[in-house]
Amino acid sequence: MRLGVLDVGSNTVHLLVVDAHNGAPSVPMATDKSVLRLMRYLTPEGAITKEGIHAVLAAVQNAADVAAKHHIDELLPFATSALREAKNGPELLARVEKETGVALQVLSGEDEARLTFLAVRRWYGWSAENILLFDIGGGSLEIAAGSGENPEVALSLPLGAGRSTIGFLHNDPPLPDQVRKLHDHAATLLTDAVSAFTALPTPDHVVGSSKAIRSLARLAGSTSDGFGSAGRLRLSRTELDNWVPRLARIPADARPALPGITADRTFQIVAGGIVLSEAMRAFQIDELEVSPWALREGIILRYLDRLG
Repeated sequence: MRLGVLDVGSNTVHLLVVDAHNGAPSVPMATDKSVLRLMRYLTPEGAITKEGIHAVLAAVQNAADVAAKHHIDELLPFATSALREAKNGPELLARVEKETGVALQVLSGEDEARLTFLAVRRWYGWSAENILLFDIGGGSLEIAAGSGENPEVALSLPLGAGRSTIGFLHNDPPLPDQVRKLHDHAATLLTDAVSAFTALPTPDHVVGSSKAIRSLARLAGSTSDGFGSAGRLRLSRTELDNWVPRLARIPADARPALPGITADRTFQIVAGGIVLSEAMRAFQIDELEVSPWALREGIILRYLDRLG
C-alpha cells in the first residue's frame, strides 16, 4: 500500500510517500518539503497573517500535487501546534480543505506525544522496557514515558524551537540576556512538568526523536554500536551544553556550515538546544539516544493497525 503522510507543522509542510505494510517497516519512496516557519506569520493576537495563509495554501497544494503524481492509495494529512493554536486556525483549515481538497486532522499535543511514543516503541521493541521520550517540534515539546505502546504519561509544553526563538531570541545571533531568559523560562515550565513523571520507574532508555534533536546529535553527539552500519546516535548533556553557547554566538546563515545543521533548522537550532538541555537537566538525564522514527512513522503505524 502506498501512503502519503502530510505533516503541516510549525516549521515545514512535509510530504513523505512510503510503501507500507503491516509487520514490516515502511519504505520511503519520495519526499517533498516546504519551509514555512509559520511562527513568523503570527499577529500579536495569535492569528496567522494573510501572507502566512497564502504560504500554507501554496505548500499544501504543492504537496497534494506531488502525492497525486506518486499514485498514493491514501493521504494521511495532519497539522500540529501552529494551526492548532492559531486564532484563525479553524477558518484556515476550512479554506485548506475547500481550495486544495486536503482535510487536515489537527492533533492535540497529547496526540503528538502518544503517536511519537508508539513509533519509538516499535523502533526499539519490547526489550527496551521503560522509555522516556523527548520530541522538540517547532511549536511544542512533547514528553512521554511508559513501558507499553501507549505511554503512562504524555504531555505537551509550549517550548517548541520555533516558538522559543520568536518569543525570546530576537537578535541574530541572540544576545546573552535573551539566551539566559529562555533558559530560565524553559526550566520553570519543565520543573512543573517533572512531577507528572515522578511515580514512574527509572527509564531504561531515554530517547530523543525530532529533527532538531537529530541535528544536535549529529553536531555534538557520538555513535554507539547498534542496528545498522551507522549504529545509534547518542547525545550527552555535557556535549550539548558545550555546543549551545557556541551556536548562540554564530549568525544563523553561518550555522549550516557545521555538521548536522540544515538550512531549514538553522534559525531555531539554538532554541532547540536550550530547551533540550533544560529538559535533560530537569529530568536528571546525562545522555539520550536518538530514534530515527518519530511522529510521521507513528501516524503510519496507527493507520496500519486500524486496518488490521
